[in-house]
Amino acid sequence: MSFRKALLAATVLAMPATAMAQAPFQPVTGLYIAGGAGVNWLMDRDLEAQGGNRNYFNTTGARSYGETRQDTGWGGVGSLGWGFGNGVRLEIEGNYRQNEVDKIGGFGGPRVTSAFRNNGGDIRQYGAMANIFYDLVIPRFPLPVQPYIGGGVGYVWTEYDGVRGTRQPGGSNSIVIDDTDGRFAWQGIAGVAYPIAAAPGLALTLEYRYMGTLEPKLDGRVVNPAGATVSRGTFKADPAENHSVMIGLRYAFNTPRPAPAPVVAPAPAAAPAPARTYLVFFDFDRADLTDRARQIIAEAAQAVTSTGTTRIEVAGHADRSGTPQYNQRLSMR
Repeated sequence: MSFRKALLAATVLAMPATAMAQAPFQPVTGLYIAGGAGVNWLMDRDLEAQGGNRNYFNTTGARSYGETRQDTGWGGVGSLGWGFGNGVRLEIEGNYRQNEVDKIGGFGGPRVTSAFRNNGGDIRQYGAMANIFYDLVIPRFPLPVQPYIGGGVGYVWTEYDGVRGTRQPGGSNSIVIDDTDGRFAWQGIAGVAYPIAAAPGLALTLEYRYMGTLEPKLDGRVVNPAGATVSRGTFKADPAENHSVMIGLRYAFNTPRPAPAPVVAPAPAAAPAPARTYLVFFDFDRADLTDRARQIIAEAAQAVTSTGTTRIEVAGHADRSGTPQYNQRLSMR
């Protein structure tokens, strides 16, 4: 193989690998949609009883503060965005998170235990956010992914659905919170996107999200074992702190399709050289090769490599001098 052909072949083989290495770093341009879901951790939340019987369970004048602890829950997001082609993206997001209440404590005086039983209910958070992202370009990043960071602000409603805790021991009154309140919210996001080569524009995403809200105020009450309301008031909850890990998909509509790798047509096979006849002459009454005869035989041997001929015919002739028997032996020699 010539050096020129070898260089051309190496260039063609290298092109797909180069294009594949650059694919993860193409910035998002134009409209895109994204969505994801995963686990959500809602941190413990303090509750302050306001209004009504501030002590709720006792008459000792103790401060009426309590706390809820939540199980690991889940959440999901969906968004519509626009990429500017320079790494900056803007999007509008809808989100939802849900955690089940595991324990309720507090709201007790110095002589009364703060333990509760029959805890339950769900805390849901849902709302809309406006986000801004920046796709990072990190030289020699060791993984074929596109890191990005972002943040956003918006409005989130906090819903306490059937949140309930019954005092034990020292009575069996129960706290019941069933209300919804909306507040300003914010979030920070860090993630990576892994482009799917088989579907240009489609990427798998993995994100960590932190979301917080201002303190919601929720109507609540205390009921006795018969279900009658003992006291009504408002619970002021601490700012929400959510930590989420989500897996999702993102699709950019205007991602250019990769150009097909150029197909190099094989060089046409050289046409075989036409078969030739090589004549070797001998001196009179001699069978040994002359210098010119050896040169012609060398040319014939060299020509075999390019003609593709696989059939060789050799014929020897003598003149009419001498007897036929002698001439036969001479021609064979």
